[in-house]
Amino acid sequence: MRERLSSVRYRYMLGMVVDATGSGMYVPMSLLYFHHVTGLPLTQVGVIMTTASVIGLVSNPVAGVLIDRFGARTILIGTYVLRAAAFCVYPFVHNGVAMFAVVLPVALGDTSYPPAIQSFVAEIVRGTERDKLLALQRSLRNAGLGVGGLLAGAALALDTSGFYVVVIGAALGYVAAAALLGTIRSGTAEQPPGTRVSRKGGYRMVARNRPFLGLTLLNIPTAFGYMVLSVALPVYLTRELDAPVSLVGFVYAVNTVGIAVLQVPVSRVLVRYRRTRAVALGAAVFALSFTTFAVLGSVSTGAALIAGVFAATAMFTAGELLHGAMASALVAQAAPEETRGRHLAVYQLSWAVPIALAPTVLTALLSWTPTGMWLLLAAGAAGAATGVLRLERTLPQGAVHPVPPRAEPALTTTGPSRKAA
Repeated sequence: MRERLSSVRYRYMLGMVVDATGSGMYVPMSLLYFHHVTGLPLTQVGVIMTTASVIGLVSNPVAGVLIDRFGARTILIGTYVLRAAAFCVYPFVHNGVAMFAVVLPVALGDTSYPPAIQSFVAEIVRGTERDKLLALQRSLRNAGLGVGGLLAGAALALDTSGFYVVVIGAALGYVAAAALLGTIRSGTAEQPPGTRVSRKGGYRMVARNRPFLGLTLLNIPTAFGYMVLSVALPVYLTRELDAPVSLVGFVYAVNTVGIAVLQVPVSRVLVRYRRTRAVALGAAVFALSFTTFAVLGSVSTGAALIAGVFAATAMFTAGELLHGAMASALVAQAAPEETRGRHLAVYQLSWAVPIALAPTVLTALLSWTPTGMWLLLAAGAAGAATGVLRLERTLPQGAVHPVPPRAEPALTTTGPSRKAA
């Protein structure tokens, strides 16, 4: 069994690295790519991509049903193939209509991917192995994204035709990831392959699962917090704090390198404790980071400001280390097996909606009151931390405890807690 699990982990992580490398080549260049090949203004390109992303949200509930009906691996591979096919058409796009026609299937695949990959992990590993695999995934994906960015930069440095190298490279990455993950048979953790059933009325079951809906709603303010690094922080640093543009790159490097290097060792420690406590602590550290960024607005430029920015970024990274992998494992285990796809599809909306709205909401708040934006984000994260702790008693004990309590082995089963502890 150990050899089998080791082989599964190796193929899974290799697939994640290939996936992340391809994504890292394209994601930072997406706006520039279509601006280059179509000649459209960047603002119009942004509107088209945002519109496709919002429409793509409709695939989320559909993906949940399909995962429960056909299994996570089938849908996961489908998301890769769909996006790879669209990327292969990118070089032939020369106007706004054609652009929308190719970015929409990518948006559909992007939105369907998270519940599929989370369900897939839940099917192939269990217990602390799930936490460890998710931690390793976050670490290696950050490294893969960095490598992909470097490859894209090298391709574009040679010639403008490097844009086409970028999109074809991303397509090849998706195809390779699909091939690697397709060799892993799902159902090794909790049920044999081929026993997947589709439960009718699945979304009604999700609606009646109040603890799970609570986790979903509480994740929304935290998800908005995750978006500050790419949306709000660069503007805040350069416009409100008059920091040099180069500082933005260093701050991003602190975060990505920190996750890549520290996620695995941090998660090895966290699996000894309740997942809810780690998730709540991560949200609380986010709140502390956002409060620090708010205070920096009153700090004069100089060494104190730079030190404060890096301290706040380090706290943000620590919050991500505590929250990220443990939250994924908590939610995957809290979702009932029969309707896991639909449960995780609903949970994914707590990420997809903030991702779609963050550019508009955060920039509007920045324009209105930068300090208020940070304090609002801090209050949201603190509220999420408190809420998760209050939910702990109602969540399945198998979700709360990576390692079942020794004195109560019966609590390893998935289901509502019958114990007020």
